[in-house]
Amino acid sequence: MGGFNIRELKTDILIAGGGLGGCAAALAACRLGRRVILTEESDWIGGQLTAQAVPPDEHPWIESVGCTASYRRLREEVRAFYRRGYPLLPAARENTRLNPGGGRVSRLCAEPRAYLAAIEMLLAPWRAGGQLVVLTGCYPVKVERAGDRVNAVEFIDIDSGESLVIGADAILDATELGDLLELGGVEYIIGAESQSQTGELHALPGAPDPLDQQAITWCFAMDYFPGQDHTLPRPTGYDFWRTLKLDFWPGPQLGWNDVHPHTLQTRYKAVFDKGVSPDGRDDFTFWLYRRIFCAEYYLSGCYPSDITLVNWPANDYWLGPLVGVSPEEKKRHLEGARQLSLALLYWMQTEAPRPDGGQGYPGLRLRGDVTGTLHGLAKSVYVRESRRIQAEMTVCEQHVGVQARPGAQGAELFADSVGLGSYRIDLHPSTARRNYVDVSSYPFQVPMGALLPVRVENLLPACKNLGVTHITNGCYRLHPVEWNIGEAAGALAAWCQNQGLAHRQVRSNPSRLAEFQSMLVNTLGFELAWPDYARGVPR
Repeated sequence: MGGFNIRELKTDILIAGGGLGGCAAALAACRLGRRVILTEESDWIGGQLTAQAVPPDEHPWIESVGCTASYRRLREEVRAFYRRGYPLLPAARENTRLNPGGGRVSRLCAEPRAYLAAIEMLLAPWRAGGQLVVLTGCYPVKVERAGDRVNAVEFIDIDSGESLVIGADAILDATELGDLLELGGVEYIIGAESQSQTGELHALPGAPDPLDQQAITWCFAMDYFPGQDHTLPRPTGYDFWRTLKLDFWPGPQLGWNDVHPHTLQTRYKAVFDKGVSPDGRDDFTFWLYRRIFCAEYYLSGCYPSDITLVNWPANDYWLGPLVGVSPEEKKRHLEGARQLSLALLYWMQTEAPRPDGGQGYPGLRLRGDVTGTLHGLAKSVYVRESRRIQAEMTVCEQHVGVQARPGAQGAELFADSVGLGSYRIDLHPSTARRNYVDVSSYPFQVPMGALLPVRVENLLPACKNLGVTHITNGCYRLHPVEWNIGEAAGALAAWCQNQGLAHRQVRSNPSRLAEFQSMLVNTLGFELAWPDYARGVPR
């Protein structure tokens, strides 16, 4: 925890979890004048973009509309990172919309450290004077509460094992799994709801299943040197992974055959040769999909290889969930996800079929230096689904889903909007052995009601743990949306402290709500409604 020799701290706002939502929350609260402590289990803040090493999934209008001003600045800081220090060719340097990796998944694929530097840049001015304190390498173990209020959180320092208690007037849960919800006795939901509970078209037709949760993925970076041999030692359990075939999947876990997420038809997609799918849409290789470094953008001879990020169906781990199980089972699934990713790379190096009829690409090299680890994988597992608060308002498929809104011209309009997002309802194969649920949604708003727990007064969700369902988590979980959720939660906590209000008093009073929304737009640069040209366009 950065050398702090302290057993107890007090602040205005405590944010547990330094992922995208937590960082955005801290930024908003500091800009509104409050003192903030931000904690993070990893030694890198930034969550999905950094410790989990996942390039951002974004909507097609991201360069101009559909995100907050601070998220747009984050993106520009990433581009500035490359322009300042890298030997870019003139065409790349002068490209105002430079995509450093040239990846297909996003207009801004970049190395995790570039995103880390950009986030640190945004937070640095507030850390200098002590208004923001960032404590890494610690995790929450206990929540102190009195009635419907949360007073403090106890953390454990990973290195020393010592405990630290942090008290605050407002506490935000930005942990990847919604840990404070369980520790603090906040009402929450996990897993998949049933149609009888939510009325959603794609919810489970029978009983709810709390242990039906989206796959996790332990991502890794790699480059490629034909003619060289960078083969890993044979991973533990490799024989298990190379022969595993589940009934819902078209081939072995380790293979080039998977399913198209939208159609569930079998497709072929490999690392260097283009996929083949009945719909004809898979016209790129996995190497290009999440490429985070494109060597051809730089002066000749500077960089011998591209770098790509592996977050593919083949290393989605669906053998068990992380929440709703014992600590021992959680640990077992985390290790399983880690071993699966190592097995995938080893399989690609040694056994993967090549177009020339041969087997294996031993020149593939694991780049743990890119992800900041000695074991070679990302620092943290990529989590798609966490605990979710029982909220004053829960966003359901019928609010945003295209099929669930026949005749509508867009998503439901929320008078209490505190931000925007746009992504398909994208649920990866689940721990219940259920295949993709990947259906169209309209560009949507983030309602304040989804940030307000039904009972607890001074705790707010600040990432994927807001009031959504298992289904709508599929479109509210992506990078710019998580940033907006966290920034809105941080702004609400800070503004209420400045005004002497409880959080729910803002939403329940139309004039206060309008005043808060005006501050979001005019002071923090939020957008609360989609322009007409985008609102009715399905994703």
